[in-house]
Amino acid sequence: MPATLDAIVSELSEADRQERIELLIDFARNLPPLPDRLAEHKDAAHRVEECQSPVFLFIELEQDRVAIHADAPIEAPTVRGFVAILVEGLNGATIEEILQVRDSLIEQIGLPEILGMLRVRGLSGVLRRLKTEVTRAAMARSLAGASEGAPETDSKPIAPE
Repeated sequence: MPATLDAIVSELSEADRQERIELLIDFARNLPPLPDRLAEHKDAAHRVEECQSPVFLFIELEQDRVAIHADAPIEAPTVRGFVAILVEGLNGATIEEILQVRDSLIEQIGLPEILGMLRVRGLSGVLRRLKTEVTRAAMARSLAGASEGAPETDSKPIAPE
């Protein structure tokens, strides 16, 4: 787990129930706004469908590091707080580091104790979607790199007889 996320997990897991709620709300307040270039693309392709609150995720690869941008409504502070934890804790991490984040992250930070099961399922969906989008971005980059490095030929595919 990246050091930044590990520190956040430690802080939340050591906090009592009330402190955990307050910390989650603090994270929610600190979620950076989407860059203008992404804000206009808040659409179904970027929405986390598993979450009742409209959460939008955007993943960009910068060399071997992942840039995460997200938006969640201010009216859903617990969801927004969890999204902010992911952004703060994983932004700049490698693809491998993000994919190695355990699915039990929500339990590790004690969110089931303060949220209902429906919210917890939605947050699990956010984490799954983040990993899926990181995988897609890595695959797309890999395919683009492979096609750029492939030798050009004039041959055509052979049709089956």
